[in-house]
Amino acid sequence: MTIYLNGDYMPIEEARVPVLDRGFIFGDGVYEVIPVYSRRAFRLTEHLKRLQHSLDGIKLKNPHSESEWGLILNEIIKRNSPEDQYLYLHITRGVAKRDHAFPVPPVAPTVFVLSNPLTTPPADQLQNGIRCITVADNRWLRCDIKAIALLPNVLLRQAAVEAGCAEAILIRDDTFLTEGAASNIFAVKNGTLLTPPKDNLMLPGITYDVILELAAANGIPFEVRKVMKSELSGANELLLTSSTKEVLAITSLDGKPVGNGKPGPVFARLHQLYQTFKQDVMRK
Repeated sequence: MTIYLNGDYMPIEEARVPVLDRGFIFGDGVYEVIPVYSRRAFRLTEHLKRLQHSLDGIKLKNPHSESEWGLILNEIIKRNSPEDQYLYLHITRGVAKRDHAFPVPPVAPTVFVLSNPLTTPPADQLQNGIRCITVADNRWLRCDIKAIALLPNVLLRQAAVEAGCAEAILIRDDTFLTEGAASNIFAVKNGTLLTPPKDNLMLPGITYDVILELAAANGIPFEVRKVMKSELSGANELLLTSSTKEVLAITSLDGKPVGNGKPGPVFARLHQLYQTFKQDVMRK
């Protein structure tokens, strides 16, 4: 596995970061995940725009222009063997003495890029759906920043694992849906797709955008609005989306079946539309 670290390409075993890096000390940094299909980064401009939003959110200058990022990412794709990959970009404020305030003068940021194989969800999950639990969304108020300080998400996902589930669905103020611990969530009620709006309480998902575009282009009714906790328990279907999970049906929530306990027709249609989109758009 070849990675990129601060201007150099190297085997991952040779990569080293100083212990005083602010990412290690404070979690002071942001990240981005970009899927790659047939050796082409998917929606690179949109992912880099989201990265810029995160950098702006923590007041950190972008270390590279869009064209420079393109060169770095294409080189990483070329140096790693899978046809389908996902790229992990990790940027911290850099190495400085331990002080909560930003270093003055600013130091060079740490820039790390990793590639991993991109695999699709297993057939069992597509056929039977996944189990989820609802948990209190106890994270901070800037979830739109893709921050590397992911301990709250780690604990929330671990709660799902310990309950024998695939994902935790987050409920803010015991009232409304925000997202999953590492995904976006959609509900289906009477044939209409429902999902929360992009705001400071959720990460603006790129796959989330694709699903809404596919719904709009194919006559699937949808509403982008606050989705109440009570609407989840009465939903006909629940769906999960992410760059690595694509689209999955949630068939059990808090130990109770969603709808008839099987993947529903809206999931089946969106999954097929997504696969067609992936073949016709992502791979060309």
